[in-house]
Amino acid sequence: QVQFVESGGGLVQPGGSLRLSCAASGSIFSIYAMGWYRQAPGKQREAVALIISGDSTNYADSVKGRFTISRDNAKNMVYLQMNSLKPEDTAVYYCNLGGPHFASWGQGTQVTVSS
Repeated sequence: QVQFVESGGGLVQPGGSLRLSCAASGSIFSIYAMGWYRQAPGKQREAVALIISGDSTNYADSVKGRFTISRDNAKNMVYLQMNSLKPEDTAVYYCNLGGPHFASWGQGTQVTVSS
């Protein structure tokens, strides 16, 4: 069973940047599509960015041009570089498989964008 530990969140002012990291267990990590997801208070969890095993990426329209997903298969890591952050990016961010099936969700990392 693949497991994930997210880190790198925090409080940042609008326009700022953060880099999230996700450490994944499992020796077959490299064959999976991976994704970053977020859940804001009172809202459903949504996909933010996806990266498939061939490093092709896909982004939600709301973050396109501001967020970049990447992976390091040798280290079993997935990253999310977030630039030009907006208050509406405030949420708990999670990483997981790229869907449609998911592993257990980790605790996530809180990102708060506020002045």
